[in-house]
Amino acid sequence: MAQREKLSNVDTAWLRMEHPTNLMMISGVMTFDGRVEFNRLRALLEERLLHFERFRQRVVQPRNPLSPPYWETVPDFDIEDHLFRFTPPVSDQAALQDLSSRLMSTPLDFDKPLWEFHFIENYRQGDSALFCRLHHCIADGIALVRVLLSLTDDSPEGAWQAGRDDVRRRVPAGPLERFFLRAAATSRAGQKISRRLIHESRALLREPSRLVRAAELGVEGAAALARIALRPPDPATIFKGPLGVQKRAAWSQPLPLAAVKAVGKATGATVNDVLLTAMSGALRRYMLARGQDVEGLRIGAAVPVNLRPLDGPIELGNKFGLVFLSLPVGVESPIERLYQLKRNMDAIKGSPEPVVSFGILNAMGMAPAEIERLVVNIFGMKVTAVMTNVPGPRQTIYLAGQPVRNIMFWVPQSGRLGLGISILSYDGQVLLGVASDAGLVPDPENIVSEFHSEFYELEGAVERLKSTTGPVSPNRRALDDLHAQLDRLLEIVDELSGAQGGLPRQPAAAIAEEAQQEMKYCQGTTKAGTPCRKRPKAGSRYCHLHQERREAL
Repeated sequence: MAQREKLSNVDTAWLRMEHPTNLMMISGVMTFDGRVEFNRLRALLEERLLHFERFRQRVVQPRNPLSPPYWETVPDFDIEDHLFRFTPPVSDQAALQDLSSRLMSTPLDFDKPLWEFHFIENYRQGDSALFCRLHHCIADGIALVRVLLSLTDDSPEGAWQAGRDDVRRRVPAGPLERFFLRAAATSRAGQKISRRLIHESRALLREPSRLVRAAELGVEGAAALARIALRPPDPATIFKGPLGVQKRAAWSQPLPLAAVKAVGKATGATVNDVLLTAMSGALRRYMLARGQDVEGLRIGAAVPVNLRPLDGPIELGNKFGLVFLSLPVGVESPIERLYQLKRNMDAIKGSPEPVVSFGILNAMGMAPAEIERLVVNIFGMKVTAVMTNVPGPRQTIYLAGQPVRNIMFWVPQSGRLGLGISILSYDGQVLLGVASDAGLVPDPENIVSEFHSEFYELEGAVERLKSTTGPVSPNRRALDDLHAQLDRLLEIVDELSGAQGGLPRQPAAAIAEEAQQEMKYCQGTTKAGTPCRKRPKAGSRYCHLHQERREAL
């Protein structure tokens, strides 16, 4: 009898979310410098991927609808059913994007284990590519990326060789996996949850019916649950609407990670803040080009947060929660947009929202399918896109002896959403991927193009400010805004003084001059980031140099 194993509640929830117009697949593509040997790739997958029994198992749904689905080992498993060789030439990235879009729109065969690899043998001239499709019920994105890149090596000499017998026994530990172990801090939104809250939440997850008793999570958990439940629906935009079967995939040219870090350092923001700001600007530009009014517009993005420990062996299954990030697409200035997004991101860091949302997914897996569909639709109303950002390996990696040029992946858009955005860093570069419903966004490559334009505009704006006022920081910016508001207040006081005969008339300039006498040094900042020690100009808080620079803005 074939080996059986019950699906977890959360894995069941992701299985049930499968819909012809929204397939629950995690998709990824690798491109290589050079031609990968097909037989070597096949042997590598047999040795390293099939190390995990889950990739030999299919999902079985019992005839009784009340019985939970289970994993069943396929007795006559054949890797030929999952590894396909595409030999026609694929001339360039645009052609590969078209092929990826077709594969992303095609459901997996549920009579077999739910994964496929498509080897594109003739990509460009002398290169090759690999497209992967894996169902979300097998594992979440973090786990599957670790699995896929455990297939890789640090050098071409480290690749699989015929006759090796140690690969199946070892715990896979490719370079991306080791990088994740070093980069656990990048998932701080999940990792900062207190030990007490995690302990209490585990009890909640074992008994999903207790979810309604939000006090079990403490005050913070109850507040997080309320924020999720009471979050208003996202506004109607061109990104929301009925979905179709056809999907579109696109990804960017590499962006230097050092340039992104430089913008973050100058503004006191993280790499993630900078990239999401550029992405928000790209969505703004795309919407404007399609005639969408964006004045004051904010749209929501569901951001996955890892909840599993990153210091252990690879563990399949779904163990992540979600936080809901507000994207200020209605803000035109890239710097102001950056600070607004940073404030939004900082507000959810350390929040128990990921644990609470994981509990909701767990409860959905136990509830009847009709209730799950209702909850999924409600969640889909509250956000517009799914957005992920994963740090990849810092150095070149190799698969079957060939160097990996670029990597991109996409997570499914649960909740009947039509837009998925993925950001991945690899080997000193950053790539952006967009997956969209073809009826809503038929040209995701335009969003990708606008992403580059937005980043360069943000980079230029930061450089201009640095050259006039020194390093930009949220605190310095907030102080300047406060000064501007005080200036306006003084003007109002001046106007009231002239309008009311019984009030002593004292111009705002005189008030400022009195304040100036108590101000010993210029309130500007040098290029080195230190306070300016020059005397202020009469009637100003700044010295002649900084006053001229401010007026030049």
